[in-house]
Amino acid sequence: MHGKLFLACVAAAAFAGCTASAPTVDTSAEDEMTFDGLYPVRNARADVAWARPDVDLTQYSKIMLEGVGVEYRPGGESGRSYLARTTKSHYEVTETQKEGFEALMREAFAEELARSKHFTIVSEPGPDVLLIRGALLDVVSYVPPDPVGARSNIYLSRVGEATLVLELRDSITEAILSRAIDRRAAERVAGMSQSNSVQNRAEVRRLAQTWARMLREQLDEFAAPSE
Repeated sequence: MHGKLFLACVAAAAFAGCTASAPTVDTSAEDEMTFDGLYPVRNARADVAWARPDVDLTQYSKIMLEGVGVEYRPGGESGRSYLARTTKSHYEVTETQKEGFEALMREAFAEELARSKHFTIVSEPGPDVLLIRGALLDVVSYVPPDPVGARSNIYLSRVGEATLVLELRDSITEAILSRAIDRRAAERVAGMSQSNSVQNRAEVRRLAQTWARMLREQLDEFAAPSE
């Protein structure tokens, strides 16, 4: 596969794990082409991914991060009746929790991408600047609030889950280069354990770092010299 085309394929799956086969842009699947001219990526390492077949990411040496919003699943329980909670229930997220969650995500991506060996983070667009635009959708919390005046003995295997939508764009024209969608859960490393604010925060941060690290590693591969 041509080097530039391979970069386009990988870009669409930039934040996911390994697969047995290399991702490829399927330009024959015209019926699956998106409204903005992206073709599906086969063997994508994200849940779903699309990319332009002619994109050249080697022209970029800087990245600009842009968040475009966070959406939370509606209808969560308030927690007042947590004793009757079923395994399918989720809890509403307070404004304070939203602020903390979104701050963790921003910090994790900024810190991880700052470790890049080839890309520097900038705040202004430019001809060599790749715009990374991300959104979080259907954010779910499985953490009930502590009952007032009672000892909490709540055990969880998952703190919550969310869907990350990631787009790579040219920062000057804002032309779309690739898009990927991936849903993951913030899970306990050692399985089910007692819920507490410190550990819950650590699990959310671990999820954010996983997404951010995979993105950073893949971007560094783009800038590595071709063999």
